[in-house]
Amino acid sequence: MFTEKFFEVLNHEGVVSIVTCANNEAHVANTWNSYLIVKEDKILIPAAAMIKTEENINANPKIKLTLGSKEVMGYKYMGTGFSIEGTAKFLKDGENFKLMKEKCPFLTRTLEVTVTSCKQTL
Repeated sequence: MFTEKFFEVLNHEGVVSIVTCANNEAHVANTWNSYLIVKEDKILIPAAAMIKTEENINANPKIKLTLGSKEVMGYKYMGTGFSIEGTAKFLKDGENFKLMKEKCPFLTRTLEVTVTSCKQTL
């Protein structure tokens, strides 16, 4: 599911956009490539605030992420990105919560995204 190019992007800093939708209104939150942990078909993201994101996930677990880096060669030019779709939930305990807490001690929860699609966009 995740390509070598995807992991190359994660090795460079860039912004990650987290898009949720509930009650017919989209919401966008952001984090950094360097905060993500990929584990099998899951992406783990530290959550300190993300109050509206959590409200939306509780109402509608579908999620979209975008991430990229201008330092990684794309299809034709420098710079590439990915569009990711899946379902999400917030964790307050368990193995994946602890794994993320070790990397990012500031978090209060872990956003766990089960990825169903990961497509290179540039």
